[in-house]
Amino acid sequence: MKALIQFVEKNVQPQFEKGGKFAKFHRSFEAFQTFLYVKGDVTLRGSHIRDAIDMKRTMFMVIIALMPALLFGIWNVGFQHYRAIGLEETLLDQFWFGLLRVLPLIIVSYVSGLAVEFIFAEMRNHEVNEGFLVSGMLIPLIIPVTTPLWMVALATIFAVIIGKEVFGGTGMNIVNPALLARAFLFFAYPAQLSGEVWIDTTLREGQQLVDGFSGATPLAMLAINETQYMPSLLEMFIGTIPGSIGETSTLAILIGAVILVISGVGSFRIMASVIIGGLAMGGIFNLVGINDYMLLPAYYHLVLGGFMFGAVFMATDPVTASQTATGKYIYGLLIGVVTVLVRVLNPAYPEGMMLAILLMNVFAPLIDHYVVEANIKRRLKRLKAVTVQSNA
Repeated sequence: MKALIQFVEKNVQPQFEKGGKFAKFHRSFEAFQTFLYVKGDVTLRGSHIRDAIDMKRTMFMVIIALMPALLFGIWNVGFQHYRAIGLEETLLDQFWFGLLRVLPLIIVSYVSGLAVEFIFAEMRNHEVNEGFLVSGMLIPLIIPVTTPLWMVALATIFAVIIGKEVFGGTGMNIVNPALLARAFLFFAYPAQLSGEVWIDTTLREGQQLVDGFSGATPLAMLAINETQYMPSLLEMFIGTIPGSIGETSTLAILIGAVILVISGVGSFRIMASVIIGGLAMGGIFNLVGINDYMLLPAYYHLVLGGFMFGAVFMATDPVTASQTATGKYIYGLLIGVVTVLVRVLNPAYPEGMMLAILLMNVFAPLIDHYVVEANIKRRLKRLKAVTVQSNA
């Protein structure tokens, strides 16, 4: 490793510094350099705190937590494909098929998004932030496997520019860029994100779909009252159902949640309150019970669609979520409530997690504002009470 560092700093780095042949690409080189190894930069003046974790390590921890959902999603793409055509293939064949379909989505997401990040970094002469390491992985995991690659690139570029760069880059955005990418696709190309688009039904010569095949998700079945075709609760928990690549397996997502909570990267307050809010709203609908969707047991919402994926990986985004302890509870509860509310009362859009999180992203600063104001008023009252007692 020392030999690599010496080679880069003596032979490559001077070419990208002021006066070098590629000086205008200094920020791009710096991004690759810091990816290879951590530079020995220190704060020279002013108060500062030395910590063992930085943004890069935080982002990599989230990537690690996403691995169970990603690996299961890759396998499930192959599993759903072979089930649709009535073939029983080995686990390895199913995983290989899924890998060949999912990997291009990930590559296009990273290439298009990082290209925009590098361009803006050079234009502003700023460092390339590591925030897109997570967004670049999240975007492919929350879309159908059949999404055309050009749409993935277009949505990613839109999300990075409109969702991040116009606000100043990583740490300044007010909405989650990955969810913004999905929202862009949903409203710009609704046909590609609705219907039976969740299974890759690419057929070879001599192959055909099994009789009665349906690639609809459980949420889509509920929206049209076809509850008789619903998969079992165990299937939905494990994730052997149609859906977005990384959102189907609640079990894999919970493994990621444990990693985030133990490492301190993800907020347990937000995760727990989203679940409580969803259960509470689902329970209220159970009491009303006008239709089959309202009668669906509240806990079913936790394993349907992107509820758990959103609660663990999207709602907990430290930039766009509430920052105060009390605000996190309020923020999470409202996400859970709005998600179930949209699902049940809006049959045209059975998945409500995306809209709920984007809505609460916008209201998060307002929630924190009122929490802080309430704390100030409480402390002023306490101070006045102490002052009165001391004067007495």
